[in-house]
Amino acid sequence: MSTQAPETTAAAPSSAEQGAPEALQRRARAQRARDRVRTTGLFLAFFFAFIAVWHLGTAGLDDGGLAPTPAATWDRLLEMLGDAFLLDGPNNVGIFYHLLASIQRVLLGFGIAALVAIPLGLLLGTSQVFNDGLDPFIQVLKPVSPLAWLPLGLALLRDSQMTAIFVIFMAALWPILIATIDGVRRVNPLYLDLAKSLEADTRTSTFKVLLPATLPGIVTGLRTALSTAWLVIVAAEMIVGGRGMGHFVWNEWNALNTPSIVVAIVIIGGVGFILDRSIAQLQRLVPKG
Repeated sequence: MSTQAPETTAAAPSSAEQGAPEALQRRARAQRARDRVRTTGLFLAFFFAFIAVWHLGTAGLDDGGLAPTPAATWDRLLEMLGDAFLLDGPNNVGIFYHLLASIQRVLLGFGIAALVAIPLGLLLGTSQVFNDGLDPFIQVLKPVSPLAWLPLGLALLRDSQMTAIFVIFMAALWPILIATIDGVRRVNPLYLDLAKSLEADTRTSTFKVLLPATLPGIVTGLRTALSTAWLVIVAAEMIVGGRGMGHFVWNEWNALNTPSIVVAIVIIGGVGFILDRSIAQLQRLVPKG
């Protein structure tokens, strides 16, 4: 007499179980929408509160219009935007060309610093001998303010524009270098041991193993370096002259045109925010491990 094993059938998911993930997704979307509304409302509240405090702080001051009021600043903003692309000789240019000159200097100095700091950081991170030999120089030069290099740059380069780029280079070099060295030291040694066991050459180990594993730290250093470079360029341009946001701010102060200075500060901050967000987007694309 044969026995037949009882057949078991999987229970079909109920409609309530099927709808549970969709309900969670709907609640998550609704929560995100509420958070965006709250964030926008909080931003607008702080913004209008700041404008109100600014207006009360500058209203009634008898200083010949030196204190920049919100209304005067708004009018000056419209004027500057209307003449943004003015190009009437080398000295009479719109705000766009000042901004363009500053961005070009920052990106050029920042790019040169990255080309120098990343390979050097990889070398110092992998070679204890090189690191011990150069570390005293790095520790001595790293705390020096980038602006302290400006007179030396003028003396050696004899060119104000190249000096500004040199100052940006010195400002961006150290954050990238330190972040690269730290990133190399955080690489899992098993990755390098595996590359050695596969008899990979130095080039393959560097570009296929070491550099991808170090990339998150490098991007963090790039983000810090770019923010630092954008901070320094304004001060450097006040000294070296020529086109640039720093030169524009200094000229407007000499003319006691403080509303223009406020507008320039807003533009400088906005561009700095865009540069930082650009590197932050790159940072999100880099895998964390």
